Amino acid sequence: MQGYFNPALTGYEGSMVKGLVRNQWAGWEGAPNTYFISTELDLADLSGSSDMGKNSFGINLLTDEFGAFRENELVLSYSTRVRITKSAQLRLGAGVNINSIRLDGTQLTTEQANDPTVMQYFGGFAKMNVLDFNLGLSLTHPKYYVSYGVHNVNQGAMSSGDIFMEKKPRIGIAQAGFRNSLTPNLDVIVNGMWRTQSNLPANIELNTKVVFYDFIWIGGGHRVDYANNFQLGFLMKSMRLGYVYERPMLKSYLLPNTSHELMLSIGLFAKGEKRKIW
Repeated sequence: MQGYFNPALTGYEGSMVKGLVRNQWAGWEGAPNTYFISTELDLADLSGSSDMGKNSFGINLLTDEFGAFRENELVLSYSTRVRITKSAQLRLGAGVNINSIRLDGTQLTTEQANDPTVMQYFGGFAKMNVLDFNLGLSLTHPKYYVSYGVHNVNQGAMSSGDIFMEKKPRIGIAQAGFRNSLTPNLDVIVNGMWRTQSNLPANIELNTKVVFYDFIWIGGGHRVDYANNFQLGFLMKSMRLGYVYERPMLKSYLLPNTSHELMLSIGLFAKGEKRKIW
């Protein structure tokens, strides 16, 4: 989901279709469920160029379900790049974020129903639409990437429908990754993400994976003070499949239930070589 978090990384891995399903706190009624699908297109693939194109486009669709709320998000993104060395590129990106949030007042908890902003919808339904923008900047290289993106640049100021949220918080997301080949058949990949939001504590995620024979990877990750995860995946010529098992930490005060995440990526315009994974 690099291109979703930062529009500057749209098409960074080439033209691809990506999908993700996440079941958080499995078995708990009203727990979050996330569904994501995206298509990213590097224009160089259309011309058959072996080099990455200067322009890429992306379409991202995200659905989040959490208790009484259901959020559908459409992000249209664009990135362009400038080569600064033989292997490194500076990429700039922008995105339009179209957000639809539905509130089912029949599922509000007692605590939520006491909120003066949403209590008027208790027992009924409400829908809010928001138009906003995302911006991003990144430095990319075959062995590393560093990026910073901002979501909700306009803080949800353009909205319509039932206004049950005064504004959407601006979100800052920093991402970085590094890969190294220890042997011809063994790669190590490290990446991380730092996310800030005005109404929430900062969130830091760190992940490490080892890729064997460009075919199978195993790894683990840690969301600081929140959860640990185990990762397993397979790389094929034009497809990759991954699974993440996440367990919350006791001191995080979250529900004890585990989370499960399944990912599938399919390369478009395959040229016979395997795509590298981050």
